[in-house]
This record gives sequence, C-alpha cells and structure tokens, in this order.
Amino acid sequence: MQANDVRVLKSAALPTLVVGAVAAIVAFFLAGGKGVIGALVGLALVGVFFSISVVVVSYAARISPQMMAAAAMVSYLVKVVVIMVMLSTFGDTTVWNPRAFAWSVVICTIVWTAAEVRAFVKTKMLYVDPDAKVPGQGDS
Repeated sequence: MQANDVRVLKSAALPTLVVGAVAAIVAFFLAGGKGVIGALVGLALVGVFFSISVVVVSYAARISPQMMAAAAMVSYLVKVVVIMVMLSTFGDTTVWNPRAFAWSVVICTIVWTAAEVRAFVKTKMLYVDPDAKVPGQGDS
C-alpha cells in the first residue's frame, strides 16, 4: 500500500471507530447488552468490508488503472453478496439486537464514506505526470 492509501484508511477508520463506540453506548441504553453486541458486530462488518476494499483497490492500482476499476467493482459485488448472506443467515438471530446492528451499519457506513471522501480530497496527488513526454510535441 502506498502512504496515501494508509493515510486514507486511517482517516476513515478512526472516526468510524469513535462513532461505532458511541453507537454501542447508545445501543446499550436503548436495547441492553444485545444492543451493544449488535452495534459492535455492525461496526466490525463496516470496518472489515471497507478496509478490505481499500487494500484490494490500492494493490490493483499498482498494476493498472483498468485493474483498479475492476477490483473496485468486484470488491463491491462481493460486499453486497456477503451482506445479503449475512442478513439472510442472521435475520432471525437472538444473539444481538437487529435494529442496533442495522443502525450501526448505516451510521458507520455514512461516517466511513464521508471521512474517506474528505481524506481523498485533502490528499495532494498528481493526476497528470508533469514529466511525461508527449509524442510529436517537439523534442528538445
């Protein structure tokens, strides 16, 4: 992973952890211990899913821009399939509170996405190579 990618990952993970902890505290007061478990499982799900995506896309970006786009789409598809499997498998669970889980996933996803966008906007990356030689532009 490049330094920029690590910075983006940290910039998104830290606020999400804080919000996830707050969600767990709120869930405790609203739904007890099962609420805390649901909120923490939701936080873990969001953290793992988004971290894997950042790592996969970062690795693919070193290969080529086309691979980066393909990796982003495939990682998104895998996330959707896994979340559907999780929801169908654990839809009737009594281990945790499903509402706390759902709200934690939604809120943590919004926070992660906003923090990731903010980190990318603040990252100073060149999107044009200033030293590139353009054919037919008069070699000096």
